[in-house]
Amino acid sequence: MQTLVLNVGSSSLKAALLNGEASAGPGADRSWQAQRDLAGEALADVLRQWLLPQLEPWWPEIQLVGHRIVHGGERFTQPTRLLAPVLEELEGLVPLAPLHNRPALEAIRWLTAVQPQLPQWACFDTAFHATLAPEAYSYALPRIWRDQGYRRFGFHGLNHQHVAETAAAHWDACGHGGLPRLISCHLGAGCSLAAVREGHSVDTTMGFTPLEGLVMASRSGSVDPGLLLHLLHQGISADQLDHTLSRESGLQGLSELTGDWRQLRAAAGEGHPGAQLALRVFRHRLLAGIGAMAATLGGVDLIALSGGIGANDPLLADELKAALGWLGPYELLRIPAEEEGMIARQCWRAFSRDPAGRGFDAAGDSDAGDRR
Repeated sequence: MQTLVLNVGSSSLKAALLNGEASAGPGADRSWQAQRDLAGEALADVLRQWLLPQLEPWWPEIQLVGHRIVHGGERFTQPTRLLAPVLEELEGLVPLAPLHNRPALEAIRWLTAVQPQLPQWACFDTAFHATLAPEAYSYALPRIWRDQGYRRFGFHGLNHQHVAETAAAHWDACGHGGLPRLISCHLGAGCSLAAVREGHSVDTTMGFTPLEGLVMASRSGSVDPGLLLHLLHQGISADQLDHTLSRESGLQGLSELTGDWRQLRAAAGEGHPGAQLALRVFRHRLLAGIGAMAATLGGVDLIALSGGIGANDPLLADELKAALGWLGPYELLRIPAEEEGMIARQCWRAFSRDPAGRGFDAAGDSDAGDRR
């Protein structure tokens, strides 16, 4: 029996098959995995021409499908069976994360057409941050806006949860009691921090959308809203502003070269001023964010670097160690991202408890209630 996981992003498609009930535990065995950078290709073509032929031999063994959906809004805070009413609600969330939610829904509908009998479940990147307190998720906006759901959600929750569970196991193996005060640093094309206390997210850097917070590959991170209002008054369209902040800013905008971290490292070493500026701004914002998370936690036991940059650049780890001595004693770990395994574990647990998904209404709430 196999669990198929589809992780559809804005620029890539990751797929993995995990061995049945083994997916209910960490380090699940993979029978098969593949990744395809979309590079401007239509997702429908990639699904039909690239993914489908690879899955053909496996259909008889696949019992469950799990999907990553970036934005679950206020209502989807648990793994949820993808029934028709749920899909209708998820369509309404597409504008909050169009680069991620739209292709995920396209993959779900494609798979429904190809294998309609397979149960499909979704996990949400916002769900791990459902434990944020009002003081952490509220924007200082009029109540009429806040009542419409304009608040901070946080993202990268699937990997932040994986990091939190891995860090807790490490902490326990080292003979410490309780759970560590953890700062989880997801650093890749998208970047965010999470402050984790007692295994729960208590603060994070992303907000209503995945644009807020740290500098990212092509996303700006936090920008003074007054500057954005000024640009709008100067005549830039909302669509152009959205495109520039999401696609032409961040490391790419600062360097005027690329958003690829490895290329920037190489170019900075060769004296490229834009690449050097991009790395400095990235580190400055990252250090400021870590300081803020440490203040929320009241101290730090572990800092974990994850994501394509965080887990794979030892130089960044050394730079952070040199700059964060003021924090006092703490341990710095590098933990590879593992979204597919987390999706499989969460979906399998939910499916095992409730195969038909009847414990979840159209709003995605479980019988356990809203964790907020």
